[in-house]
Amino acid sequence: MNKTANMNLGGFFFHIDEDAYQKLNRYFNAIRNSLSIEGRDEIMNDIESRIAELFSEKLGSGKQVLNLNDVDDVITIMGQPEDYKIEEEPTISSNYSYTRKTKKLYRDKETGIIAGVCSGLGHYFGIDPVWLRIALVLLVFAGFGIGLLAYIILWLVTPEAITTSEKLEMKGEPITISNIEKKVKEEFESVSEKFKNTDYTQMGENVRHGAQRVGSSLGDIIVNIINIFIKFIGAIMVFTGGITIIGLLIGFFTLGSTSFMKLPWIEFFESFNYTGTSLWIICLISFFAVAVPFFFLLILGLKILIPTINSIGNIAKLTLSAIWLSSIISLIALGIITSSELAYENKIVYKSYLNKNFSLNDTLTLKFKNNEYFSKDVDDRTNFELVQDSLGHEYIYSNNVELELMPTDEAKPYIQIEYTAKGKTLSEARKNADRIGYKFRNDDSNPNILSLDNYFLIDPKYKFRDQQVRIFLFVPKGMYIKPDSSLKYYDITSSDYFRFFASSNDYVYKVEENKIKCKNCPTNLLEDEDQEEESSYDDNSSIIINKDGLQIKKDTTLTNTKDIKELKISKEGIIIKTE
Repeated sequence: MNKTANMNLGGFFFHIDEDAYQKLNRYFNAIRNSLSIEGRDEIMNDIESRIAELFSEKLGSGKQVLNLNDVDDVITIMGQPEDYKIEEEPTISSNYSYTRKTKKLYRDKETGIIAGVCSGLGHYFGIDPVWLRIALVLLVFAGFGIGLLAYIILWLVTPEAITTSEKLEMKGEPITISNIEKKVKEEFESVSEKFKNTDYTQMGENVRHGAQRVGSSLGDIIVNIINIFIKFIGAIMVFTGGITIIGLLIGFFTLGSTSFMKLPWIEFFESFNYTGTSLWIICLISFFAVAVPFFFLLILGLKILIPTINSIGNIAKLTLSAIWLSSIISLIALGIITSSELAYENKIVYKSYLNKNFSLNDTLTLKFKNNEYFSKDVDDRTNFELVQDSLGHEYIYSNNVELELMPTDEAKPYIQIEYTAKGKTLSEARKNADRIGYKFRNDDSNPNILSLDNYFLIDPKYKFRDQQVRIFLFVPKGMYIKPDSSLKYYDITSSDYFRFFASSNDYVYKVEENKIKCKNCPTNLLEDEDQEEESSYDDNSSIIINKDGLQIKKDTTLTNTKDIKELKISKEGIIIKTE
């Protein structure tokens, strides 16, 4: 069994048998002796690195020691040193050349401009790097920075071609002794040529001036960074000011021109225009109030970008400032006038007893009714809308209608309607409330039906004044009520006295002493209501006696029967509620 030796080659550690090691050592000595002194060490380092790569490829799973066959294969690929006479014959014998033409992607910083990415791609794809640089610039500006991102990624992931072997791989040339020696000599010749053409006197002068600038270079860098940042801020100012002014001009001419047309939204605006000012005048005032500051922002940005630009002059500045100040004052005045038109609230109250033919033994049906010309559903709710009736008359349409039921000690039921509106004075607010058009029906033909409109109408010339209609229905004890399901959209009764089940339109309720009672509701609904009511006693009851025993809450003192507020006996037990 052959002895093995440990070998460090090109930064890699290998196990190699003794015969193979001796042959490889003789091969290296022969190469070294065939090379000239100039560049010999660099050539040998590149050859060792290339042979180390070839040995690494041969070591696979299960194989850890290099043998004589592996060395022979590598020598065949690299070639014998005595077969190459680069000075006399530039071609390589086909018997020993490694004919693989596979390229590897590297960055070529020697011919590159920034990081050598485009130069490396040019070698890999066989394209002139100039075209790749042009395409990159187009992608940066037309592709919203995609080209810059791609360049940075390639910069990070692509290695730089440093060694001679890597430079040969980058160009797809065989990595042989001949090519390595040739490449190294070309680099030495290039460096020598540069030294021959160098003006050392000028170089010394440049070094002297460069040394003088070292002390201030850091300050110059900081100043340049600050200047770039200021220019960037100036560009943002120009962009923001220009875009805003263009948008304001488009908006002004659009709104200003349409104000002379009969458009629906113009009428909507007029319903809130309490000052009587034309829309185009309001648009003009708003335009100057917003555009003038952005115009100065635009001028300031241009001054930052182009310091030599001429100023607009003090007269223009003062004129624009005066226009802006006048516009702001005008907008404030319009705002004050508008808010003053809604400063006070007042109401008028209309009271009416139900039809004389209605008796307490009858059942009163309550329902809300919609106008199908304005809305198809009774549950449609809108606080403000401009509509036309069948005759073409225009109105402000609103569903701001509410209903509240209340008990009364009077013998007959009656309805009380509150019309509420706002105005600049109490008397004006009352007049605006009186202009609300609302209807309900309870006539002789249907005395047992109270039909309430779910909307009211206002003449547009009186404008929107936050109008509202609130209906109060006062019902005496012993009266029967049959609520329609439409009540749930407008009934705001908060008292537990009137609690309706909305699952049916056929339930009839009787007004009793403390609450209404459903006369024809299903048993399960009534039981659920009783349980809910009993559970409410648990939180407020002082003494509870039931199947679980006797419970007396803390701080409960019962010294007199007069202290008992309520006594309830049911299947759940006895509940005593004190003051």
